[in-house]
Amino acid sequence: MKDLKQMYKTILGDQFPLELRISFGEQTLIYRKRTWKIKNDKSGELEEKGIRYGENPDQEAALYELVNGNLVLGDCAYIEAGNGLVSSINDEDMIQAGKHPGKINLTDIDNSLNILKFLSKGPAAVIVKHNNPCGAACGTSIEDALIKASRADRVAAFGGCVALNRPIDKPTAEALSSQYLEVVCAPDYEKGAVDILSRKKNLRIIRIKRIDQLETFWDKRFIDFKSLIDGGIIVQQSPVNKIRTRKDLKPAECEYQGKIYKINRLPDDREYEDMLFGWAVEQGVTSNSVIYVKNGVTVGIGTGEQDRVGVAEIAVYKAYTKYADILCYDRLGIAYKELELLINKGERDVAEKDEIDQQVKADRGGLPGSVMVSDAFFPFRDGVDVGIKQGVSAIVHPGGSLKDWESIEACNEAGPPVTMAFTGQRAFKH
Repeated sequence: MKDLKQMYKTILGDQFPLELRISFGEQTLIYRKRTWKIKNDKSGELEEKGIRYGENPDQEAALYELVNGNLVLGDCAYIEAGNGLVSSINDEDMIQAGKHPGKINLTDIDNSLNILKFLSKGPAAVIVKHNNPCGAACGTSIEDALIKASRADRVAAFGGCVALNRPIDKPTAEALSSQYLEVVCAPDYEKGAVDILSRKKNLRIIRIKRIDQLETFWDKRFIDFKSLIDGGIIVQQSPVNKIRTRKDLKPAECEYQGKIYKINRLPDDREYEDMLFGWAVEQGVTSNSVIYVKNGVTVGIGTGEQDRVGVAEIAVYKAYTKYADILCYDRLGIAYKELELLINKGERDVAEKDEIDQQVKADRGGLPGSVMVSDAFFPFRDGVDVGIKQGVSAIVHPGGSLKDWESIEACNEAGPPVTMAFTGQRAFKH
């Protein structure tokens, strides 16, 4: 156990070359390994190192930046050098290295930017944990967006990566410093903000200059590599989110056995906005996934399940548990799980928990009026029925199931009727 703890503190180093060249026929992409000069905690001297370690502390890892090459395959021109985000973080951008970044820290930042690039219209915050968002929100200010995203899942945000699409001011820095986080990244930091954040010595404080240009990355494709255990590689184009405005969403309609089924009620303005927001967040969620969003904030996020009805139910469960936790924290100043422990020890009154549980049940975890979002179609109406039972007002998903008519009927039969829209594209992420 002592050796394992020491491994977490050690910068492993790596044997990967300083440069990589990948050839696609006669075209070549050139990558350069990224390193940073970071002060050694013990000696105080600057050391030039790359990534701390990979997904686990016994895995070497390296980060490479595309520095040359203009790949064109067929009618697709892929992203060119000079557009670096995470791969371009330099010494100056590593404002505070904390415990030195590892592979997971950087991929969490990357996935948060993958979501933020669709939310550039206003202040937005995304909190990622283990490469999945645990809270995402739009707000009237960057502080407002952060607080909403944090409260969406206060428990999972612990030790997470926060990415913000506006410069961090002092009030936002104070809100961040009240939490335990691994990484904070933003396009810039206003005067005094870093002083507040640096109270947390292990916090990685990172500037990513192009966050203010993230929307330009919306349609840029990159080459996505997947290495196999036999040494082989699968190569694919990165996905492109085709849903930009409400005009890209189609009212649910299908034909089955010669009969046309249509959704009876069109979305209102708020529902359209939440559909667009939810579909943006879905781009960063591991499939199979179902999420619930309301008023530009995630309510429940279900990720990586094998069946769609199951993940719809898991997202409901998470909404209920997160709602219970935030009620407990607001009322009693402690986590819901801590309250349970204290009750079991006889140190708190069970009536406190019962009151919270009754409120959660009455409010159905804050789900009524939310929008249900699925990254693929519902093969049966049972998944849709999960959301309808919890009071969702709208559902958005790709459509294309043989039994779309069942889901449309389920929405029309609901009281009050639920609206539904199709995106016409799937958003799987593996």
